[in-house]
Amino acid sequence: MNSLLSGSFRGSLLAGAVGDALGGSIEFDRIDRIRGRFGPAGLTDYAPAYGRLGAITDDTQMTLFTLEGLLLARKRGSDPVHEVRVAYARWLRTQGGPEVTPDGWLLDVPELHDRRAPGNTCLTALRSGVLGTVDTPINDSKGCGAVMRAAPVALWSDDVREVFDLAAATGALTHGHPSGYLSAGVLAVLVQQVLAGVALPAAIEQARAELIRWDGHEEQLALLDLAVELGVGGVRPTPEVIETTLGGGWVGEEALAIAVLTALAARDLADGLLLAVNHSGDSDSTGALCGNLLGARDGVEAIPAHWLETLELRDVVERLADDAVSAFER
Repeated sequence: MNSLLSGSFRGSLLAGAVGDALGGSIEFDRIDRIRGRFGPAGLTDYAPAYGRLGAITDDTQMTLFTLEGLLLARKRGSDPVHEVRVAYARWLRTQGGPEVTPDGWLLDVPELHDRRAPGNTCLTALRSGVLGTVDTPINDSKGCGAVMRAAPVALWSDDVREVFDLAAATGALTHGHPSGYLSAGVLAVLVQQVLAGVALPAAIEQARAELIRWDGHEEQLALLDLAVELGVGGVRPTPEVIETTLGGGWVGEEALAIAVLTALAARDLADGLLLAVNHSGDSDSTGALCGNLLGARDGVEAIPAHWLETLELRDVVERLADDAVSAFER
């Protein structure tokens, strides 16, 4: 992995965390309340959440544990789906779940033990002890909890199909509906391709070609195509347009579509993140996903310094990104 690619991967993780932190303070607010709090432009900077500025949520927590599982799989030559599942058990432990065998080092980070509105689907699926797969779904959930954590799978391989399949498999650990785990596959391929220097529209075509191989892809495909149509049309996506055309982002296909639209429409990384969080929906998840895409494209240097300076656990994100660069260098 060359230095340019390593910087882009660090950018993807950090910008995802920044988008998560921006959206975390308005995650459950409708746009009229957001404008009432911050003015006609909506949120333009970090606002207090969880007792501080720049607080990450469960989106970034689970993204970090996804990457730790993949790192351990690569170092050990073990099954990545198994290692990610065990990593999620460690995340569950941080949220008050049962004791687990210590592994990796994220479990030792005290701040990761804070509860940041963890998704009920993830909690329930992981507490069940049942292994969810694409062929034997654990539930019928298509919540965005699978796609929100999938970006690190982009590093696993240069092969598009392998990355899509692995992201879908790790998504299916907790989310059994195709729109839940297929959105994860699309996101991972998008990040993989953008990290490789492919322009976002061309990366979307690659991911789309993989998506249509899968049963149950129609719902995700329809929203992805609509997001692209809106994004290349040159019209700035308002919060109202986002809500009426793509939804609130609470489910996988909507969250991914909002991230794609706002990334395509963005004037720069900061503009894209603010577009992605200012709407009546799951602002932290859509901000995180848009950040994963734009950070992969533009690198760390495109992230406003004042957002990085107050980002919670920036050092943890950077350390894990550096570990990944070393482990996946090829």
